[in-house]
Amino acid sequence: MKKSDLPTPGILELDIHGMTKMQAKTLIGSRLKAIPKSAYRLRIIHGYHGGTELREMVRKDFRTNPKVLRVEVGLNPGETDLVLRELF
Repeated sequence: MKKSDLPTPGILELDIHGMTKMQAKTLIGSRLKAIPKSAYRLRIIHGYHGGTELREMVRKDFRTNPKVLRVEVGLNPGETDLVLRELF
């Protein structure tokens, strides 16, 4: 296993591939409510080859969630990070 394959402390991942928008929204909401204090990001893996409905729902609906500081889009179009707090 490469070092880059190891999970990063403080970043939790949630894979919502194959879910409906309602299922994904419910799961993300419940994960945000129960997220440990050590976490500073929730990385949502929604994919992008099967359409953009999940991606758009994550980016739009959780932008205004009180636990989410901001939504970050990275280089991987199949992932969106919900930033919960700054590290510094």
